Formats: sequence, C-alpha cells, structure tokens
Amino acid sequence: MKKYLKLFERLRAAIISGGYAFGSRLPSKRAMANETGNSIVTVEHAYGLLCDEGYACARERSGFFVAYRAEGFAEPARMAKPTVVRVNADHHRVPGNFPFTVMARTVRGVMARYGERLFVKSPNMGLVELRSAVASYLARRKNLQIDPSQIVIGSGAEYLYGLLAQMFRDKTIGVEDPAYAKICEVYAAHGVNTLSLKLGERGILDEELERSGFAILHVTPYRSYPTGVSADASKRHAYVRWAHRRDGILIEDDFESEFARAPSGAETLFALDGGRRVIYLNTFSKTIAPSLRIGYMVLPKELLTLYARKVGFYSCTVPVFDQLFLADLIDSGDFERHLNRLRRRLETIRSSPRLTNIHTP
Repeated sequence: MKKYLKLFERLRAAIISGGYAFGSRLPSKRAMANETGNSIVTVEHAYGLLCDEGYACARERSGFFVAYRAEGFAEPARMAKPTVVRVNADHHRVPGNFPFTVMARTVRGVMARYGERLFVKSPNMGLVELRSAVASYLARRKNLQIDPSQIVIGSGAEYLYGLLAQMFRDKTIGVEDPAYAKICEVYAAHGVNTLSLKLGERGILDEELERSGFAILHVTPYRSYPTGVSADASKRHAYVRWAHRRDGILIEDDFESEFARAPSGAETLFALDGGRRVIYLNTFSKTIAPSLRIGYMVLPKELLTLYARKVGFYSCTVPVFDQLFLADLIDSGDFERHLNRLRRRLETIRSSPRLTNIHTP
C-alpha cells in the first residue's frame, strides 16, 4: 500500500474513534510530516483523500478540519443543489467509450481461445471466470475481500433490481426521494412496496431514517441520480448503523463511484459494514459502453441461501461470449487502464471553469 494511503487509513481510524473531534483542526502538513516521518507531499495526498471521502474539509489559509460526526447531524429539509460535472447536458455521461481497437483485439482473442465453449450454457449465477475477475478487481480497486460465490452476474441493474424484488417481495423497501425512477418502477412491477425518504444535502435526512415500516434501504451513496447528491462520511456510517440497529439490509447502488477522485473510488458501505448487511450493486455499462448490458451484485454470505431458494433457478441473462470478453478485459488490466484514462479526463473537465460551474436543475 502506498504511503499516503497508509496515512489516510491511520487518520481516518483516528477520526472515527474520536481521536480528532468534529470541527477540530488537524495538525499542519509540516507538523504531520514530522510526526509520522512522511514527506509533506505524502501528507497533502492523505489530507486530500480525507476531504474527498468527507472526513475532513479544507479552509483557505486556515488548514484542514474534521468534518466527520459519529452520531450524525441535523440537516435542513430543503433539497441540495450540488455542483456536479455535466457532459453533453447529462452529468452521468462519461466522456469516451472503451477504445475500439482494444475491444476488437479482445474479441478475437476470446473467439480463438474458447472456440465452441462459447455455445455452452452459463451457470445461473454467471461464469466463474467473470465472477473471479470481478472479485479480484474489487479486491484491488476497492479493498473488498469477496468470494466469487457471492457474486451474481446479470444483464444490467434493472434485472438485478428484479431479483432483489423477488427476494424481498414481502418487505417494504425505503428509497431515496428523488431517486432513479426505474428503481421504484421495477419494485412496483413485482408488487413490492416502497417508502420514499427525502434526501438532504448529504444523503437521506436523519429524521427520515428514523421512520418505521421498512427494514431494507436502497441507496446510492455516491452521486445519486438525478440530484448528484453524495452521502458524506458521517452519513455513510449512519446508514451502516441504521442497518445494524434495525436488523436491516442495505442495497448499495454504486453505479458511478469508479469516477470518484479517490484512487480506490468512493468508500463503499459494503467495506464499512464488512459485507454483513450490505448488498452491493454495480454495472459496466457506464464504464465501458451503454451497449454492454452487464451488471453484478455481491451478496452477504448470510443471504446466499435465501437467494438460492427464492431466485436461484433463474438462468443467467448474459451471453457466455460477453462474460468471457469482460473477464478478459479485467484480467488483462485493460479495463483498469481505461478507468484511469477516464478519471484523468474527468479531472480535466472538473478543473475547467466552463464546466464545473454547471449545476443540476
């Protein structure tokens, strides 16, 4: 692990444990460098990551201050108007698809390598090659330790919403308000009741989380659609505490966190919880191309039996060829190199005054 990431982890743990109280000033970069034996540049990177993740904030000519509150905070009921990046009038569109030449080379390689195996039916939860590749990617990129047996492959997020609806048909699911419309539409189509919970500037309002009548919560902690609201560190921890207090389940819809400034993407609820009460969803349609309808969800081990009993009989909806193609892109490193290019491009856009002053309606 790089030095600035080690320092970030150390400081984050100190903040969460109360070693640095909310509102307190962190040591100056020079003082922290002397205290920890790191360079000032390393401290700058660690402090910047604390700010990106919502554990600290920078004040001009004053230094860095702790922004994390262990017990949450009172929020105004008004909806936030967050600054978000927009490209072609759509702040969830990423500039540039996967390089066609790399895709073409990978297609030829898959066809040559697997031959007639491409005509064999996929296991219901997806090919082990792709599930193993996704597990390895999540370990490298997001520090999530997951067994491939916990991963379900499906043709996009909406298909996975449908599986979840059938798993929890007799439950009421809390959803953000406003939220991606198809979440509620898919749940309603399967006869699942939903409860709308108002968003504030940093996530679902505290008083909304305290409402009764639901024990499953579907959230998008990073750049929720259509508002662009991201849950800060305090709110992410509050979501996890809610799940443990209610004996509930969190459904983490993490469709865009690969484009967060942090090298590992935005901090996930799955990581904060240790994978005990969080179902993690993500998709490759945003990162590679809209035509590649492949998503996945990671189930806590405790829910694998319920999944097998309720929906395990469904066949995988993603063709074998597409699964092997994607597994090869991940295993070869081409997918992560593509992500790094996109993140650099997005950083250029974010730093452009012409684009960063655009707000959501």
